[in-house]
Amino acid sequence: MDDGRVRCGWLNGSGVAAADFELYQDYHDYEWGRPVRKTPALFERISLEAFQSGLSWLTILRKRENFRQAFDGFDIGRIAAYTDRDVERLMADTGIVRNRAKIEATIGNARAAAALDVDLAELLWSFAPERRDRPADLSQVPAVTRESTAMAKELKRRGFRFVGPTTAYALMQATGMVDDHVATCWVPLAAEVPRGNGSTGLCIPGRADREQWRS
Repeated sequence: MDDGRVRCGWLNGSGVAAADFELYQDYHDYEWGRPVRKTPALFERISLEAFQSGLSWLTILRKRENFRQAFDGFDIGRIAAYTDRDVERLMADTGIVRNRAKIEATIGNARAAAALDVDLAELLWSFAPERRDRPADLSQVPAVTRESTAMAKELKRRGFRFVGPTTAYALMQATGMVDDHVATCWVPLAAEVPRGNGSTGLCIPGRADREQWRS
């Protein structure tokens, strides 16, 4: 349904089928670019960004709840303790992306996160650049930056896999470390957005709230 709001071109030009458009639009409106500062939510995003490599983000969104169930809510401690039996369990799960390398990387990344001498959220946010004006259009949105390259290098040094500079920048965009909503997009600036709940760091309104925001 066209609500008359101006949105980023990557959504409007996505060519997503009508059945999936509300899911994708809600992600753009209420998640993408909103600051996420809690470690569990950030680890989930690192993991899902890795699974997205070579696929569309919509594919991951469709399967996100399945991923959460399959990976114990992306609990770092639990995933770090996974064994070969868990790998085979995940490879047999048709509700997720069954890619052995990505599954094993997620387990390895949980172990790397558990071994950190600093909180994962603190580490990731240390690479966030200074706030800048929103881009005028998509041509001003980079795929890689100096900060995302530095983040990827540090994560690799600490044992993380499937997090290169491009994936790192996608993570920065998605979790509000940078704000790449275009200048004309209706989504409020981060400073104007209500704080998320303490468990995830996300602010995802219920249906009634969404309808109010759309009015």
